[in-house]
Amino acid sequence: MKVLITGGGGFLGSSLAKKLLGLGNEVTILGRQSYPKLKKMFHCIKADVRDLSSVVKALEGQQIVFHTAAIPGIWGDYKDFYETDVRGTENIIFSCHKNNVKKLIYTSSPSVVFGQKNIEGADERISYPDEYLCHYSKTKAMAEKMVMESNGRNDLATVCLRPHLIWGPGDPHLLPRIVERAKNRKLIRVGEGTNLVDMIYIDNAVDAHIKVCEKLDLNSPVAGKCYFVSDDKPILLWEWIELVLMQLRLPGITKVISFKWAFLIGIILETFHKVFCLKKEPLMTRFLATQLAKSHYFNISQAKKDFGYKPLVTNEEGTKRLVNDYFSHQED
Repeated sequence: MKVLITGGGGFLGSSLAKKLLGLGNEVTILGRQSYPKLKKMFHCIKADVRDLSSVVKALEGQQIVFHTAAIPGIWGDYKDFYETDVRGTENIIFSCHKNNVKKLIYTSSPSVVFGQKNIEGADERISYPDEYLCHYSKTKAMAEKMVMESNGRNDLATVCLRPHLIWGPGDPHLLPRIVERAKNRKLIRVGEGTNLVDMIYIDNAVDAHIKVCEKLDLNSPVAGKCYFVSDDKPILLWEWIELVLMQLRLPGITKVISFKWAFLIGIILETFHKVFCLKKEPLMTRFLATQLAKSHYFNISQAKKDFGYKPLVTNEEGTKRLVNDYFSHQED
């Protein structure tokens, strides 16, 4: 099959591309940068999803599109998030219709349902919140709705996945942040440390995308729907962080701050950054405080039932691989 992956140079996108290539697919990567290493393996197109003409041309002859492109991080101008997540997704959908693409798999996020409360074992019936704490969540939700609503138009079958905290060897966000703060002895626990959180190991995230793609067609039960996917075992977030740091032989948590104080600090810092037009992400935001202190894990029974999703790698095995990968790079 001819497959195009937007955001193909990212952590999920590149891992997905390698797996699909190994399964015998013809894979094209679309991204805003040049990827010298990936060019040796794939047809790479340097383009921006915000540029409609470039997207239309890139999708010529494609049969399946995995739309994983997004702005990394949770801080920035609303316009930037809107243009990439919403306008970019509109361009992808239009281009799929224009080029008679048959399948569109959109990588959404559980953050589309995050408010300020604990989420404990919720399934896909959970509603969107009345108010979002960051632009990322809001624009991802807008894009997700568009993808689901486009199912069936011009014979395009669509589905959305909501993987949470994709992690593992090669992760450019989660582990590096933890390690950096630990080395500088600036790792602060937010909240009581009893919050349970879903994560998804990179191999599991890739497998979920492939399995739902295999199941997807206009008459399948997955068409036009969204699904939570995870490692199927929520972890005590701060206990896991301490475990990883101990195995990496790095300093652990140095201070503790309550959720209320962290949330208040987030309000102050967000306001300060907006008033003075600072581009750098604040050390604390309302969204980050909530993520670090509240429980958020989900029921993935529907993914198991509708497309046979089952995690391949446990948290324990994934942690072992993560630690081994960290030390292998320290020796390089």
